[in-house]
Amino acid sequence: MTQKNPTLGVIYALVAAILFGINASTTKVIIGSGITPEQVVFFRSLSAGLIALTWVLFTNPKAMRVPVRLIPRLLLLGVVGVGMLQWTYSQAVYYLPIGIALLIEYTAVLWVPIIALLFFKEQVGKQIWLGAALVLIGLAVVANIWESQLSALGIFFGFAAAASLTTHFLTGERVQRYLPTNVTMAYGMSIATIFFLPFSNLGSLSPEIIGASMDLGGNLSGTTVPLWVGLVFMGVFGSFAPMALIYLALRNLSATLVGVVATAETVLAALFALWWLGETISGTQSIGGIVVIAGIVLAQTARKQKAVKVVD
Repeated sequence: MTQKNPTLGVIYALVAAILFGINASTTKVIIGSGITPEQVVFFRSLSAGLIALTWVLFTNPKAMRVPVRLIPRLLLLGVVGVGMLQWTYSQAVYYLPIGIALLIEYTAVLWVPIIALLFFKEQVGKQIWLGAALVLIGLAVVANIWESQLSALGIFFGFAAAASLTTHFLTGERVQRYLPTNVTMAYGMSIATIFFLPFSNLGSLSPEIIGASMDLGGNLSGTTVPLWVGLVFMGVFGSFAPMALIYLALRNLSATLVGVVATAETVLAALFALWWLGETISGTQSIGGIVVIAGIVLAQTARKQKAVKVVD
């Protein structure tokens, strides 16, 4: 049995949160350059899927053979837990300030233990209800519901992303009881790529467009990079690398602790958006965000998970 290294696990989870945080601003800039959210999902999934598939083929190609009974779970993971998650996330960060979009998405950490309690009869601590109350109160403050200044469409996509992330957590956790991490990623990303291919309108992306310069915008306005560089960065460092790091963190830490550390993404994404895009949120919204994060941490620690076999 491999000895766990909690310190290394925390480092993996924090680096993943940093990369995911940068990716939020990267995604917003790429969509602003004219790439559609559907094309964003296609390129992210394709890049990460190819890397994961190569990883499997060079280490254990026979692992790609999966039991038939897992196919429905893999389809659910790929279509909803990966594809729809990336699509709704892309839409949410486009229509909302990034920090607020991520706060709404991460309420998934609240829904996971509640669904585990209601549908899978897992034991959940009583603090889940205090966590739920804090999240709802905090979101009401963040959204300024008494003024309704935020995009209703953006809020919708934020909660849709939360539903997709909940599916990702619950389905991905159960699939990994039977399949290695790289195989799970290869199937999930490949299914998402195939599912979004008909909606991606790739015919509109000529080599001239892919090679065109993209202005980084915001505080980096005037700095340009080729669009294909942004797409590759998003696929490798905004999708595959942070997801792989999260899975590595899970080998050294409990899922509860990984989830708590991962909430740092909400803060980091807001800080990157402030530095890069100049996005700001009010002091009142900041207080609401702190309340949401407190509720999320309480919710994450409420779930009493049983030890499961990790497949290498």
